[in-house]
Amino acid sequence: MSVVAKILEQRTFTTPGKLKVTEYFFGGIPRDWTSPEAGSLKLFARSVRKSEKPADPSPEEDEKKKQLPWMVYLQGGPGFECSAPQNWAATHTVLDRGYQMLFLDQRGTGLSTPLAASTLGLLPNDRAKMDYLRSFRADSIVKDCEAIRKCLTADFPEEKKKWSIMGQSFGGFCATTYLSMFPEGLREAFVFGGLPPLVKDPDPVYERTWKKVAQRNEAYYNKFPEDVERVRKIVEWLRTSDLVLPSGGTLTPRRFQQLGIVLGFHGGVDDLHEIVLRASNELDLYGHLTRQTQNRIEQWVSFDDNLLYSMLHEPIYSQGKGSAANWSAHRVQKLYFHQFDVDTSGPIYFTGEMIFPWMFEDYFELRKVKGAADLLATADEWPDLYDEKQLAANTVPVYAAVYYDDMYVDYDFSMETARKIKGCKTYITNQMYHNALRSKMAEVTGALFNLRDDEMD
Repeated sequence: MSVVAKILEQRTFTTPGKLKVTEYFFGGIPRDWTSPEAGSLKLFARSVRKSEKPADPSPEEDEKKKQLPWMVYLQGGPGFECSAPQNWAATHTVLDRGYQMLFLDQRGTGLSTPLAASTLGLLPNDRAKMDYLRSFRADSIVKDCEAIRKCLTADFPEEKKKWSIMGQSFGGFCATTYLSMFPEGLREAFVFGGLPPLVKDPDPVYERTWKKVAQRNEAYYNKFPEDVERVRKIVEWLRTSDLVLPSGGTLTPRRFQQLGIVLGFHGGVDDLHEIVLRASNELDLYGHLTRQTQNRIEQWVSFDDNLLYSMLHEPIYSQGKGSAANWSAHRVQKLYFHQFDVDTSGPIYFTGEMIFPWMFEDYFELRKVKGAADLLATADEWPDLYDEKQLAANTVPVYAAVYYDDMYVDYDFSMETARKIKGCKTYITNQMYHNALRSKMAEVTGALFNLRDDEMD
């Protein structure tokens, strides 16, 4: 691949915390890497380095600092943009290690030709929308990264042209694709809760993750047993309320169950209790949910605002022929995990990050793309994302944090993948959840840098 991105715009400024931030817009990026004639995308990224004012600046030293090794942050998702560098907890930690950082809004997110129902609506039909969305997976993202790397390191000496990557969750999936496709561009890789299952379709993933979500529900109800009746009362009220949320979507019982997505985060059990307690109290006092509570529910489960997450969450696992997702999470739950049925006689379990076909009825923005979502779900041939032979011959240092109680990325699958990546070093803990990079930043980043810097006898 010889495509080199072009810098269309850039602007540098300083922020509090002694950070120098540069905003980049890149062009020359094919929308479909297999068909460059299909058009191009405009991508956005922010770089950050320390802002220093030495008393006796040296031109030679200043030139060296321009060529500090790059660390690229690959955000989780799919479909989430990066926060500004000054707002990301680990920025100073990474910069103190001698890097400059690049925060890339992956294609379709943030300012990188963002995807929304309104932008997809510019395409002529559902088939065109489906074809467009197929090019927003990890294989395209890492090709974007390579084009940008070649642009930003064009003036670097050969030994400095490789860069390091740091992937969180889906960003770790992208890192593994990067190791499979372009290891020659990488100096090292750090993965946080994101060693992907090397599967051909999503069914095996959900057969395991539904079990973990059930365990988190048990932990929730063990801590707050009184919420069993509160949740049932809320669900019974929602059955007949036809509650239209501020966004225009409908708060159905099944949509309320999706609040369980927080159970995989640090503090998630308490957060879920807080919203259940608030909703139950309002029904007791007023017989309805206030706008404030409705807004909280919408903010926690914001699928309308993350179209890529809603539409590509299952296809990110698909590889090869016969790999259609076919609403995998929904099918697997109906076959094996009846405790999540809203009509269960036992405690009503909350679901996790799973995507369901009915979401394209209950969510206002998702209704607009239902036809394209159905086509994506039935698409049965996808490009490969991982090269197990290349991973087995890997020479790039890889350091991965694996969380035993991860509700989103299965521990056993992660360890299977770690064993297939030659030289992968793992930090394994049962003291952290999936969002440890945000909630336990110092601990988990320190652990991975120790894996890199220390020796084992």
